[in-house]
Amino acid sequence: MIVDEIKITVEAGHGGRGLVAFSKIKGEKGPMGGNGGIGGNIFIEGVADLGALRQFRFVKDYKAKNGENGKSGLHDGGNAEDLTLLVPIGTVCHNLNTKKNIEITKIGQREMVARGGKGGKGNWFFRSSTNTSPKQFEEGTPGEYFELRLELKMIADVGFIGLPNVGKSSLLNELTKANAKVANYPFTTLEPNLGAYYDLILADIPGLIEGASTGKGLGIKFLRHIERTKVLFHFISADSPNPIEDYKTVRTELETYNKLLLEKPEYIFLSRSDVVEANVISKIKKQFKKIGKEAVAISIIEPDSIETVKKILNSLISDKES
Repeated sequence: MIVDEIKITVEAGHGGRGLVAFSKIKGEKGPMGGNGGIGGNIFIEGVADLGALRQFRFVKDYKAKNGENGKSGLHDGGNAEDLTLLVPIGTVCHNLNTKKNIEITKIGQREMVARGGKGGKGNWFFRSSTNTSPKQFEEGTPGEYFELRLELKMIADVGFIGLPNVGKSSLLNELTKANAKVANYPFTTLEPNLGAYYDLILADIPGLIEGASTGKGLGIKFLRHIERTKVLFHFISADSPNPIEDYKTVRTELETYNKLLLEKPEYIFLSRSDVVEANVISKIKKQFKKIGKEAVAISIIEPDSIETVKKILNSLISDKES
């Protein structure tokens, strides 16, 4: 199960306390208290694992270690180690306190989300010609504490969209080594599935229905995953009673959620074309041409149609490399 949204708290380490200490050497009574160490910072770092947010389901509070207190003999306390939380690429980190957002778009991208506190000064820092035996010291400053909302918006080259049960998962399995669940009933896909076709990442987005943008069906939970795909493969079942209305339904939900989604390059596929007569396919294609769209008939049991899809994908690879 992919966790694509979760709230956690992070608290960076506190700075160590400065020390009040004096030399124990006979004839020397000068201050010798060291400074406190810096508290640990907290970072998030991008990884390829799409399920990396699962780790936050049961442990939601994260705290870095505190800096060490200052030591005698003018020795400063040690700085604390930083804490790094791994998140999938495509994660948006919403800071609910500052209202600032951080986007993780690359593997290895590392961003600080909470800064550790500064170490306090020891009494050596306060020495002067008029204060030869200072007893002043500083407490370390507290580390930053924030509430974060981690939201996964997958980054894929091609997003498979359409109503439920239109063959998206079947094609993904055919083109890649993905093992997406396939069955002849709606909402077989309950979470996004990813597959790799050479250098392209393909994402099978769970089926959308009318009203998805307002929370119906699987709701807007998966519409966010379409935002970062570069190209859309829109699947319409060839045996649908009204393919044009199916197409318009999904497009309306995209527009309601985010009008920019309609600007993405789009390919329309009439899936399961093997279950209808050729004249029906021809009629549907003409209907799409009337609204200025071109539809391509495909079936996973017809090798020639799969090759047609592969040619499109290969051209996208060429465009990506150029």
